[in-house]
Amino acid sequence: MGNVVIVAYRPKPGREDDLLALTRSHVPELRRLGLTTKRPSLAMRSKEGVVIEVFEWKEGAIESAHANPAALAMWERYAAVCDYVPLRDLPEAQDMFAQFEPVDLI
Repeated sequence: MGNVVIVAYRPKPGREDDLLALTRSHVPELRRLGLTTKRPSLAMRSKEGVVIEVFEWKEGAIESAHANPAALAMWERYAAVCDYVPLRDLPEAQDMFAQFEPVDLI
């Protein structure tokens, strides 16, 4: 068993398309590096345009990723196009049943 994570990315101005492209390649790249499980990932968008991603790390892979040059380089690309935001900062997080617009990862 791994660890399912939910992460939220607020695109920097004018960088939403770049963020979406990066998000579409994110889990496949982590999977290629042996860091995530085969569980399908999900992506969605909040009303404010924040992109939320759900995926599963393999057990112990979070720590391994922090020493992996390819993973670190990917995170640098994320830093160029978005800011990470806590889920609690999303208005939808206040709802009993938070609803988001689906994002196609294909």
